[in-house]
Amino acid sequence: MTKTPLSTDVLVIGWGLAGLVAAAEALDAGRRVILIDQEPRTNLGGQAWWSFGGLFFIDSPEQRRMGIRDSVELATQDWFGNAAFDRPEDEWPRQWAEAYLQFAAGEKRAWLRGRGVGFFPVVGWAERGGYGAIGPGNSVPRFHITWGTGPGVVAPFAAAVEQGEREGRITILPRHRVAELITADGTVVGARGAVLASSGAGRGVPTSRDEIGEFEITAGATIVASGGIGGNHDLVRAAWPGRLGTPPAHMLTGVPAYVDGSMHAVSAAAGARLINGDRMWHYVEGITNWDPVWPSHGIRILPGPSSLWLDATGTRLPVPLFPGFDTLGTLAHLRTTGYDHSWFVTSRQIVEKEFALSGSEQNPDLTGKDVSLLLKSRLAKGPTGPVQAFLDEGADFIVENDLESLLEQMRQHPGGEALDIDNVRREVIARDREIDNDFTKDAQIGMLRSMRGYRGDKLIRTAAPHRLQDPSAGPLVAVKLHVLTRKSLGGINTDLDGRALSADGQVIPGLFAAGEASGFGGGGVHGYRALEGTFLGGCLFSGRQAGRAAAR
Repeated sequence: MTKTPLSTDVLVIGWGLAGLVAAAEALDAGRRVILIDQEPRTNLGGQAWWSFGGLFFIDSPEQRRMGIRDSVELATQDWFGNAAFDRPEDEWPRQWAEAYLQFAAGEKRAWLRGRGVGFFPVVGWAERGGYGAIGPGNSVPRFHITWGTGPGVVAPFAAAVEQGEREGRITILPRHRVAELITADGTVVGARGAVLASSGAGRGVPTSRDEIGEFEITAGATIVASGGIGGNHDLVRAAWPGRLGTPPAHMLTGVPAYVDGSMHAVSAAAGARLINGDRMWHYVEGITNWDPVWPSHGIRILPGPSSLWLDATGTRLPVPLFPGFDTLGTLAHLRTTGYDHSWFVTSRQIVEKEFALSGSEQNPDLTGKDVSLLLKSRLAKGPTGPVQAFLDEGADFIVENDLESLLEQMRQHPGGEALDIDNVRREVIARDREIDNDFTKDAQIGMLRSMRGYRGDKLIRTAAPHRLQDPSAGPLVAVKLHVLTRKSLGGINTDLDGRALSADGQVIPGLFAAGEASGFGGGGVHGYRALEGTFLGGCLFSGRQAGRAAAR
């Protein structure tokens, strides 16, 4: 095998959003940069490219135009009520949370706007909570969809890096997989590893790990921005916490296979402290992708609040575990049922209004910045094209004109043998009776009526309350839902400059971390739960901090 020795001011490992931001910041500071990744160049932008592009802002112009009153104080109350920091090692994550909240309320929006990033005018309301003022959830809508979705967030930083490449200030090396961080007298001075065989695979498609050479790169500063563990089910299960029950035997995968956590062990071997590995963020509204890109490829339904949610036995989920209210609380509850799946029972009218699919490729109107398609798909009658494709082709969707036919098809569906069909029937009929009055004791119906008081929900996210069996709202739809792996909330412990810390809290000279590899900042800026729109934002902020500090 051949070995190619290289040298640079700043080495960035991983070209996802955090890595691109860090590299761009180092270039802006006049530093020479090498950017490496184990995947082919087609994957520049990493996991962020596949995202819906949601970003968390506080008191933004978009919020104000929608009549939303937000503040740093309210957002801080929500963040810390959500995070529930309770460990000694949460010292730096707390400081990162406070700094990120100031960033989200301050220069974050202008910083992105200055790079040409725009936002959809209707602000979404994710993680609605439902417990109380100081409990989990967003008190107000804060989910700002990027015009261009994930690729729109990635684009300006990818462009900055590619401009630096044309100018000879940065070297981009695909198919370089790090096996070791090089240390000298306690300082990280670069990395070495294997050069993998070239690949013409498309974005997200798994690639080989065949080695054709070796590399060694020395650097004044090394930034680990390699992502989390969501593509590696073995690591997910190994880190799964008891508070979430037993890990599922069957899970879908919400990230490409290269999100494998390989740099966690490499960083630890160089002395970096990994914290909060048991904190993770997985969705329970996963559906099997009928047109998969990577193994076990799943898509998340971003649901509005109206569908009836039942566990695998047909028992309705307890208050406030309604669609879109508490991701982790719902996951924890469903893990007590002994089954790996659950069900939505809903109507086509609800699907049309309330089902959005996570992912840039599932939202061609927003991703392509196509206004005419946006108006047609979001405001016209009927589901969006990608949602209709799942209704037609998706293995987890059942569509029938009447309740009895739907129940029979649910019973015959894989996993349907666990259903108490009589109870499902009883739940649907009882819910429909409650809809017939302006008054109700059903908390979900009360909440969805309240939500239509927000213009954004009434316009595009919450269907007019109706009986599920109303023929004019039909046909009826049942959706089998799976656990979908996504994010690591813990990672490499860092200070506010993104400098990696050792087990005794000391800075490891020369080593930095950013993005999901650092728990989006500090080793776990979210604590136990995320408020949504905060993953890309965490990559932006931590990448910026690490890139600027590494360039000093």
